[in-house]
Amino acid sequence: MPAIALLTAVFVVGFEQIVQWRYGATGVVGLLLLSIGVKAKNPTCSSIGAVVLALTVAGPAL
Repeated sequence: MPAIALLTAVFVVGFEQIVQWRYGATGVVGLLLLSIGVKAKNPTCSSIGAVVLALTVAGPAL
């Protein structure tokens, strides 16, 4: 059980670092809002996070 928790934590931290490197602080804020909204079952917070992530990813194309 502790091995699964450790692997999950390593994956989450690695994913956050990739988002930070690729999309900067705005991507991390969007990811944070999205994950908090999903965990808290708050559709407003998760929607704002999804919009921030979508705008961050589509920003160069606009």
